[in-house]
Amino acid sequence: MAKQVFKTVLLVALPASGKSEVRHFMANIEPKRLEEEFHIGDNLQLDDFPYVHFMRCIDNEMVKLGKDPLFYPGQNPFINNYDWGTLIQLLNEDYHDLLNRKKVSVDSAAIYLFDRIDNAAATVNLPPRMALLDLKTRNTIAENLEAEARRILDEKESQIPESFEGKTIVIECARGGPDGSTLPLDGAYGYQYSLPQFAPDLLKEAAILYIWVTPEESRRKNNERANPDDPGSNLFHGVPMSVMLGDYGCDDMQYLREHAEIKDTITVKRDGLTFNVPIGVFDNRVDKTSFLRGDVAGWDKEKVDDMTKAIRQATDTMWANYNKD
Repeated sequence: MAKQVFKTVLLVALPASGKSEVRHFMANIEPKRLEEEFHIGDNLQLDDFPYVHFMRCIDNEMVKLGKDPLFYPGQNPFINNYDWGTLIQLLNEDYHDLLNRKKVSVDSAAIYLFDRIDNAAATVNLPPRMALLDLKTRNTIAENLEAEARRILDEKESQIPESFEGKTIVIECARGGPDGSTLPLDGAYGYQYSLPQFAPDLLKEAAILYIWVTPEESRRKNNERANPDDPGSNLFHGVPMSVMLGDYGCDDMQYLREHAEIKDTITVKRDGLTFNVPIGVFDNRVDKTSFLRGDVAGWDKEKVDDMTKAIRQATDTMWANYNKD
């Protein structure tokens, strides 16, 4: 029987482009309508932002102890930009844990997450960082971050459903490259690097919903949404300007779309395999989503209708190329 909904949707864009708002929107649509109009089932949501936030929390604790940060030099981009691959490996693990309904019982969620980060880094040929800390430092940081790590673990395991029938796994992430870069991007930047890091079984079942904004609009909206009192929030976290310019100063998705082997797909090659992943583009260069941060009861109907039409055009394009051999 042909699939009625996408099994997996990669929801991707520059920061503050509207990804989290779109997720929030989908979470507040009647399930039957979500399936019939957008080919999206009840959402099971994964995101690499909690890991980005946790790595920064680790570095904050390192600095408090008078030690050098491990992942980020202050408010700047990654020390080693191949940690973009570390994040994808963590998402792969989340995806497989979800499908396998894996739950863990651990004395320390922080130590468990430290080990996960090191193991994910090893997959992209980066050295361990947490395992090399002296025991006192490691235990002090674990104690101080236990509540945050437990929250991340509990949120991850809360996504496990009784059945996957009619469900869509939505995986959110943002990628880009330094301001002023030429395309294609080099090294570990952009979707050109990150998409092939996804597991083959995930790519086989995936479609991409890409939210298109300019880097300038991304920076404007990032400043507008930032709430310094809620740095771990999907809807209200702010990205430092040095990171916005150094990691998200340009976006290579349209480049990859234009150079794909098949129209309205992204060509992803890994392990000798080629995946033509369907893509739909939600053009949000003129802001259609910021109003969604407000209370649902106050959403403007005209704005909802405008955004619904734009997203439906994107998901229809995705669906036209989905589930085809």
